[in-house]
Amino acid sequence: MLRQSEPTSSTLQLVANDMTGIMDKLDDRELDLEDGEFDTTDDHLSAERLPFKAIYHMVAFKESEANVFLSSPITAKILEVERFTSAQDRFNVTAQRSVNKSLPAVFKIEMKHGEFTWLVKRKEKHFMDLHRELRTYKTFMRLPLPKRSNTVKRQAVTRSEGEQMPNLPRVGGDDLEREDQVSSRRKQLEDYLNNLLKKPMYRNYHATMEFIDVSQLSFIHDLGPKGLEGMVLKRSGGHRIPGLNCCGRSRMCYRWSKRWLVVKDSCLLYMKPESGAVSFVMLFDKEFSIKMDSKDTETKHGIRIDGLSRSLVLKCSSYRHARWWGQAIEAFVKKHGAAFLTDHRFGSFAREEVNIPAKWLSPEIFLKRPVVEGNRWRLDCILKRKAQQGVRIFVMLYKEVELALGINSGYSKRTLLHLHPNIKVMRHPDHVSSAVYLWAHHEKIIVVDQSVAFVGGIDLAYGRWDDREHRLTDVGSVTLSHQAEAASPNMAAPANGSGGGAPQSNGKNIFTVTDSVDQPRLKGQGRLKRTRFSIRRHLQKHGLASADSDSDLEDEEISGSQRSLHTGVGELFGNTRFWHGKDYCNFVYRDWIQLEKPFDDFIDRHTTPRMPWHDISSVVHGKAARDVARHFIQRWNFTKIMKPKYRSLSFPYLLPKSHTTAEEQRYQVPNCIPSKVQILRSASDWSAGIKNHEESIHNAYVQVILNSQHFIYIENQFFISCSDNRYVFNKIGDAIAQRIIQAFREGKKYRVYLVTPLLPGFEGDISTGGGSALQAIMHFNYRTMNRGEHSIISQLHKEMGDQWMNYISIAGLRTHAELEGKLVTELIYVHSKMLIADDNTVIIGSANINDRSMLGKRDSEVAVIVEDSEMVPSVMDGQEYQAGKYALQLRLECFRMILGANTDPSIDVSDPISETFFKEVWTATSARNATVYQKVFRSLPSSDVRNILDLEGFLAVPGLCTEDPARAQEKLKKIRGFLVQFPLDFLCEENLLPPIGSKEAMMPMEVWT
Repeated sequence: MLRQSEPTSSTLQLVANDMTGIMDKLDDRELDLEDGEFDTTDDHLSAERLPFKAIYHMVAFKESEANVFLSSPITAKILEVERFTSAQDRFNVTAQRSVNKSLPAVFKIEMKHGEFTWLVKRKEKHFMDLHRELRTYKTFMRLPLPKRSNTVKRQAVTRSEGEQMPNLPRVGGDDLEREDQVSSRRKQLEDYLNNLLKKPMYRNYHATMEFIDVSQLSFIHDLGPKGLEGMVLKRSGGHRIPGLNCCGRSRMCYRWSKRWLVVKDSCLLYMKPESGAVSFVMLFDKEFSIKMDSKDTETKHGIRIDGLSRSLVLKCSSYRHARWWGQAIEAFVKKHGAAFLTDHRFGSFAREEVNIPAKWLSPEIFLKRPVVEGNRWRLDCILKRKAQQGVRIFVMLYKEVELALGINSGYSKRTLLHLHPNIKVMRHPDHVSSAVYLWAHHEKIIVVDQSVAFVGGIDLAYGRWDDREHRLTDVGSVTLSHQAEAASPNMAAPANGSGGGAPQSNGKNIFTVTDSVDQPRLKGQGRLKRTRFSIRRHLQKHGLASADSDSDLEDEEISGSQRSLHTGVGELFGNTRFWHGKDYCNFVYRDWIQLEKPFDDFIDRHTTPRMPWHDISSVVHGKAARDVARHFIQRWNFTKIMKPKYRSLSFPYLLPKSHTTAEEQRYQVPNCIPSKVQILRSASDWSAGIKNHEESIHNAYVQVILNSQHFIYIENQFFISCSDNRYVFNKIGDAIAQRIIQAFREGKKYRVYLVTPLLPGFEGDISTGGGSALQAIMHFNYRTMNRGEHSIISQLHKEMGDQWMNYISIAGLRTHAELEGKLVTELIYVHSKMLIADDNTVIIGSANINDRSMLGKRDSEVAVIVEDSEMVPSVMDGQEYQAGKYALQLRLECFRMILGANTDPSIDVSDPISETFFKEVWTATSARNATVYQKVFRSLPSSDVRNILDLEGFLAVPGLCTEDPARAQEKLKKIRGFLVQFPLDFLCEENLLPPIGSKEAMMPMEVWT
């Protein structure tokens, strides 16, 4: 299930609202959002189920507090008897004879408990041993030992109705050689076991639980059906850890440890009996295999279980035991976990907890804007609130190379860890031990209860929050006004109140909410209240100033400087205040500094416009969310193994929930659309601890492009492709060129729309040519677009001349506003990683179009491919067309926003490939907007600047914004939306690679590609 785009708000804002709503209302077993938006009733949930959060409260196997069984009875039935077929099988490895030579060797027992059914194999010797141990336990419990724990147990036994222990009839001689004698004994053992399991005193004893193969993880509903369990010896080592390997991997240096093995439908794990703690988890994958030969296991009575992340060797008590366990594990996994064992398309892997892996996480960001309820929707406050409610929160941060990237993950980790013990934070990688210096964890996902997963390109970090209006300025504040019944509807409170405190009267029958105790003091707040509005409205009155955004178009009935903002939290009045402190940013102008001071401005918002952020994310439910969770669990458990500081019990191993319970959704983001969904990723040994790297995002992009029939629409932060097998290796650009050439040769209409940032997101003054890092990215972007023999346009020009312009359009985004009475402009930074094809297929994720994201061996990434299953009528090249509901609505929302159709209903974006739309709407709008911006602002980058000398002359000519503001305002009225042509000839005569001797030139070329 996927979140659909709504025409009334931006996708980014909807995702933020949905995520904060889910996290705020998350509870131990279910989610309940305010206003009745979610139906949290779950007819399937009953007292017969143990909660998933029980995995975080494990105790030692011999502790009486162990919570194992459901409230329903547990029954046993002996299905058949397996007879020995050789003299060797009559004896176990200790050479002790079985109770009777002629007695059948093994009883196959079917156990039932609630919804769970499993098989146990036991010899009569095992029955006798259990009975003997229970008699000892009963005698021991009657002894008045001077220990409080023993006294409590004895009192419980005295009150228990099951104090009387069942009898186990003894047999002797050759009485059981006949079939009727075997049947009689079988009935005796079955009755004995059933009577025993009815008595809590004996059922809850650890020896009984070991006899019937159950543990604290056996009957947790969300872990899926019960598989094989039992005590084994496991050999150390076998992990696939890059860099510095541990000695345990060597065949000459290992140890054996006693562990309780648990097999589930999506993983196997083992526990330490002395503590009950899970000490290893192996997720099933396509490399899963079982080997039982001694030459493979290198041990007697051994089993070797292989996967992408480890080769695990177990030792059993006998040859028969090893064969049975190996075959039983293999059969169970193939029956219940087959989905994980096969190759998937594109080569992909196919209110208990919240999982957050992040390249960058800013704890103090606000997830709902504007900020009118104090700190209620601040990320760290939300996480603390949920942790206090018992929710386990696991965060994985990318540990940056501090000299190269100033995101201060150490500060983020310390801040989160100090909030609550239920919040666990890891950082990865350790660059020296893992030998990883160049690559990053780049995925942006959030998983809630392994049932809802947000996947996309949005970091929980400064500067990311934005909406469809892409505002440039933010210098004011907002007031949430609670009006009394007698208050005038046109009156508003002073624009300096913040939510969170007690309501107070201001003397005009209007109530404002005062500052809460924990509300931060924000620098610059209210600084401009003396002059900004009067100047701005004076200019607007005379037609000399335009609105910053759609929300700036004020109702004339509201007097003065007050605006009504409709945000879903009540009536808000005042001048917008959306970005506080470090959140107000323009990273091309200046990179972030002093992140440990989150509410201090580092850019003067009264002179410098912010850089708007254009991004997208999706939300998936069900099995797709389970798969996103598996990726996080794999990374978390791998990091726990690899870094000694995380091996303590305070950082638990995480367990994947079963796919069999994935459709039991206790909550769902509203307005979702049923679709066929698959999770894609880029992962390798360093990032996820797997043997073979995965590049399923790259494969999906290439195949979707080649198989598209009508058009593709791409938004991406980078565009570095077109393989030369020397510096660049991904094939996405080549696939675009190949598909256009195919359409040209077949004489068919086909369009490619590409939207990417006008400039890379690196600090640098473009008026002087930009810094070396910025120019290096520009070099590889232009190399993909139109420069050099490998570029897309060069390949197309060789085939069709100038006809390529009928097939592909490359564009960026830009906007303008008025700041302190002065017209300003700034590019809109495109951070999306999205592809839409034919209005029926969508890819959304964290992967940029470059080698870092696509090759799998470099940065780690996660994406989702959505193929619509619900079709709606549409139009394609003037003909009726069945489009996918999700893909169509998302494409229409994107086109309306960037082309200005939300404010100009005459703009028709319904047909994405018609001549009218492609030439008269898309191409004409982008060309007109670019021309206007250049005349008014002399904006950069520009195709008129082909070298550094041109740059000086270009900037020497003033724009209309300074020479004639009134005429500039008239020109800006022609702007529609945000789309502008990409300046393909900008600095085309310059070598943009880092100059020799610079620090950027000393870096490997792979850093830029």
